[in-house]
Amino acid sequence: MSNSTTPFCPCGSGLVLADCCGRFHAGEPAPTPEALMRSRYSAFALGLEGYLRDTWHGSTRPTMLDLDDGTRWVRLEVLDHGQDGDQGRVHFRATFRERRRWGVLEENSRFVREAGRWYYLDGTPSVNRLKPGRNDPCPCGSGRKFKSCCGLG
Repeated sequence: MSNSTTPFCPCGSGLVLADCCGRFHAGEPAPTPEALMRSRYSAFALGLEGYLRDTWHGSTRPTMLDLDDGTRWVRLEVLDHGQDGDQGRVHFRATFRERRRWGVLEENSRFVREAGRWYYLDGTPSVNRLKPGRNDPCPCGSGRKFKSCCGLG
């Protein structure tokens, strides 16, 4: 049960962070490629650079990550996912806001399992800018009009 001081998980599961991606951030192995991808999305939203590096396969891990403090990740949609043995894939869409600009990152990601742990291998991303109108549905997924939600500021 959550109260107003217990944060919900950024991945959109509706669960409290500690019962969702937080347990993977604390060291528990993610059981599926989708769970790892959700926990990585949450790590981006929370600025957990160490977790992102630790869950990135060593063969493709960048030497540095540059997490932009001005980027706010607001919505995750898993469009497709699956696994075949130690190979996995997740197709997702992540909506973000950079100051007053909105965008969507869509990616087909590949994952690999080694020694019982899943790792992000690589992905094919595309980024598109959004220009929500005042009466459009809010990109955050609240179901409200943009002008009555994230467009208030």
